[in-house]
Amino acid sequence: MPSINTDPLAPNITPSGHLLAVPQTDALPVPEDIALGHAFQAGAGHGLLYLGSTVIGRALPPAWGWWRDFAVRYVTALCTTATDEDIVAVEPNAQDIGRLIDDAPPMTGVEYLTPEVLATLWGEIDNALRQELASTGDSLQAFLKSRHPTWNLVGRVHFNLAENRKDPEAPFAFLATYTARVSAHGKTQHQPLSRSLEEFSGTRNKAQLLSLLVPVQRAAEHCDWVRSMLESREIYHPLRWTPADAWNLLSDLPALEAAGIIVRLPGTWTTGRPARPNVTASVGTKPPSLVGKDALLDFNLAVSLEGEPLSPAEIRSLLKGADGLQWIRGRWIEVDTQKLGRLLQRFEDIEQAAQSGLPLNDALRLLAGVSGDDAKAPEEHDWAQVVAGPWLAETLQNLREPQGLARVEPGPELHAQLRPYQHAGVQWLYLLSRLELGACLADDMGLGKTIQVLALLLILKRERPDPRPSLLIAPASLLANWVTEAERFAPSLRVLVAHPSVTPAEDLRGLDEARLAQTDLVITSFGSLLRQPVLETIRWRLAIVDEAQAIKNPGARQTRQVKKLQAQARIALTAKPGPHIVSALYGMSAISTPTSRQIRMATG
Repeated sequence: MPSINTDPLAPNITPSGHLLAVPQTDALPVPEDIALGHAFQAGAGHGLLYLGSTVIGRALPPAWGWWRDFAVRYVTALCTTATDEDIVAVEPNAQDIGRLIDDAPPMTGVEYLTPEVLATLWGEIDNALRQELASTGDSLQAFLKSRHPTWNLVGRVHFNLAENRKDPEAPFAFLATYTARVSAHGKTQHQPLSRSLEEFSGTRNKAQLLSLLVPVQRAAEHCDWVRSMLESREIYHPLRWTPADAWNLLSDLPALEAAGIIVRLPGTWTTGRPARPNVTASVGTKPPSLVGKDALLDFNLAVSLEGEPLSPAEIRSLLKGADGLQWIRGRWIEVDTQKLGRLLQRFEDIEQAAQSGLPLNDALRLLAGVSGDDAKAPEEHDWAQVVAGPWLAETLQNLREPQGLARVEPGPELHAQLRPYQHAGVQWLYLLSRLELGACLADDMGLGKTIQVLALLLILKRERPDPRPSLLIAPASLLANWVTEAERFAPSLRVLVAHPSVTPAEDLRGLDEARLAQTDLVITSFGSLLRQPVLETIRWRLAIVDEAQAIKNPGARQTRQVKKLQAQARIALTAKPGPHIVSALYGMSAISTPTSRQIRMATG
């Protein structure tokens, strides 16, 4: 078996001018993660392209660092002339190449370095670039960015905006720059745009200058102020700017970026833009006095700036000021007086209407981003938000993750061992019943919906805060199964089957709350529910619908009859969940919290 040479690689220039990467015992090693050997196996052009495009800002031995500098010059020239649609064949600058040869460090074959050799290698890099680019199918910009993110900046024009607080009349400064090159440490080097006129002067570099200015010309087609600066040549000089000038730039950010210009804003603008006043409404800070759909939650309104509340006087001042940039509390902020005023008025109207409390359904709609009268414009989400207060936030979190709830146990009265996901299901159903909210338990067939409901009924019976029985409606073919399961797993539950096949018709007609006082669960069928209108007059603890897909048609008689039932909370059981079931149960909205293979929907 041949031995593997582990000596470090060193550059070697042959008498015929070829560049090789060869093992050399006394060569300085390169970092192990730099795959020079693999890159140079494909040829010198591919190896140099790897050095110049990928190994940026890394410490290298002097000889390899020199070759990287040569390859970086190619990639830099490429960035300043090529576009994704057209890769121009760029030539090396003869003066730069001459100076580069004079600075070459010691290496094997350095005496064979000539401008002609470097020009040939430059062409090999160009061929390698075109081959590798074609193999990836990426755009040139995406290809170079994948090699090193710095290349996405080289050859690009930057519009730089800075604060100048020493100049009250023109508190902003503007300077157009371009990224000229990458330093040996991998840092981009910026030059004023005026320097490009000097650096790319002459016919030879005209392509580079035109390529550099193309994004500016594109921006000028959409932004009058850019066109004006270009025509007056002010764009090549530092400028004093007013807040209105700075606002023009901020307003046209999408157009500038689409044109290919990189915009750099003041570093003190932590979010990348000036801060905005934010209208914030908090719902459900404290537990409501009632629960369920009738719960009334507290509603609190505030206008803040980066989390700091603004005073009424400051708010009035903002609304009276001009659109754009306003100075407040020692900083520039962005203000749209129409949006701010409209949102503030909307929330004040809600606050006025909710003096005694905001209904739970309305609060959930606000949290979901749906206003009461008209849809909120998408851009207004940046100016206003509705947040859940501590009580409501905790409640919603418990609905989403029932595993974190305090464990509730049916006790020894349940003659079965619940699986972990069934425990979570019972905890979830228990929370919803306590909140007097509805639920859709949509486990697949065989996962134990029945035993979870029986466990819940045992827990409610043990607590006994409400002596009222619960009502279960199921297809007639499943009534016997429910009775059998109740006798087997929850024999302490007092069950009454309100169906003529079990209970005499005369007894069914005489059912009322007094006669049901000693009953925990009444079981009936959809058909019997239609024939016993007395059941809709009773206020039930829970109304449970098994095989709830049977009420998917809102116009069906049995669906309408189910909706007439009076209950503190409702539970739908089905292996075929869907919005039609939720809608049938009084249009309840859904929150899904998967547990095992389950999909659970908490509804209000």
